[in-house]
Amino acid sequence: MSEPQETTSAVDLTRIPDPGAIARDPLGHLLKVLQLEYHGAETGEDVYAGDSMHQPNGRVYGGQVLAQALLAAGATVDRGRLPHSLHGYFLRAGDIHQPVDFAVERLRDGRSFSARQTHAYQGGKVILSMISSFQEEQEGLEHSSTMPDVPAPEDVLSAQDLLGEIDHPVADFWSRQSAFDVRHVQGSLYLGAAAEATDHQAVWMRSRGPVPGDQLLHRALLVYACDQIMLEPVLRAGGHSWMTPGLSVASLDHAMWWHRDVRVDEWLLYVQSSSSAQGGRGLGSARVFAQDGTLVASIAQEGMVRIPKA
Repeated sequence: MSEPQETTSAVDLTRIPDPGAIARDPLGHLLKVLQLEYHGAETGEDVYAGDSMHQPNGRVYGGQVLAQALLAAGATVDRGRLPHSLHGYFLRAGDIHQPVDFAVERLRDGRSFSARQTHAYQGGKVILSMISSFQEEQEGLEHSSTMPDVPAPEDVLSAQDLLGEIDHPVADFWSRQSAFDVRHVQGSLYLGAAAEATDHQAVWMRSRGPVPGDQLLHRALLVYACDQIMLEPVLRAGGHSWMTPGLSVASLDHAMWWHRDVRVDEWLLYVQSSSSAQGGRGLGSARVFAQDGTLVASIAQEGMVRIPKA
């Protein structure tokens, strides 16, 4: 399989998103970004391309490129097989003003499982490397963790409630431009540290409108959504917030397992924790429950978390 050639080009102004248009229909904009173009017609290879969501810092959002890589891999698998796991490494920062190319390698198609490796490229360089596995629906042993008793999402403040009146690009991005309604049970870290330092948190999340896609799309959207909160337990444990001066955070790797079907347009509870932080890195994990208590996914992510010395 050939790799995209390295190119040097100026910023494509047509790819710069309009924040105002995004705010009018954030979910519609996200769904459009996740619609990849097939670029392998001439060569017969599994190559796709996509655009990026707006980010205030100009970098490609990790959850977006993971979701796109999963959708590219899923396009090469029989529709009866759904993703049950992925493992990805973020290798370079991406630029939202340039397209992202996705090259899929078909590693194996067995009787029950299919494995794919997907590389995401910009300028001929890999920004993400991911392996995903797909499985046919099968019967087997059944058990799962129990969802904790927490306040209902209707009783928890949303990011829109907290940030909607603040005139700042980052506040606008977290609230009006977000395709998901995010509600922190113990209070968010947007405007300051929590009153109590703890290594766990619970967050309700749901898309801001119906998602008319299949199960592959819903699982990809779960990848997209979770990345924005995965490292928050690391910050919370250290008594920090997104407002900590000099804070530098970046996802390093991401692992995810889907246990059952999921719908992102229904409330999901992320029960999160952080078991360790050291050496400028922190590990966050999450169990994701449907509102009826069904465990639908488990997630782990390690990230770079750097805070300047006082």
